[in-house]
Amino acid sequence: MDEEIKQDTPQAEMKLPDKPLDKMTAPELRDLAMEIPGVTGVHAMKKEELLAIIKEYHGIQEEEAPKRKKGVKTALPSPTELKAKIAGLRTAKETAREARDRKTVDIVRRRINRLKKMTRKAVQG
Repeated sequence: MDEEIKQDTPQAEMKLPDKPLDKMTAPELRDLAMEIPGVTGVHAMKKEELLAIIKEYHGIQEEEAPKRKKGVKTALPSPTELKAKIAGLRTAKETAREARDRKTVDIVRRRINRLKKMTRKAVQG
C-alpha cells in the first residue's frame, strides 16, 4: 500500500536535478517536461513555459524578486559637474595618447563614455 502512495506523488516519478531549474537550458527542461504525463507539445514551448509546467507539476512556488522602492534614487551629479570631469579626462587621454600608453587611453575613454551616459540621465530626470 505504501508503494502505491509513493508512485502517485510527482516526486517519486521524476527526480529533479541538482542544478536550479532557472539555470537549466531549454533542451534540458524539455527532457524533464517530456517525462511529465499528460504534457504535449514540449518541443514547441519556450523556456518560460517549460519552467511553469515543471514547477507546477512538482509544486514549486515561484520566488518573487525583491522589489525596489520607487521613491529611492541615487543622486546624480549635475550635468555641469559631469562635463567638467569629462573635460579633465579628455586632457588626460591626450597626454596618455602622446605617451603611447594604449591601456590608459582605453581606460580613460571608457570613463568618458560612462560619464556621457550619466550626463544624459541627469538631463532626463
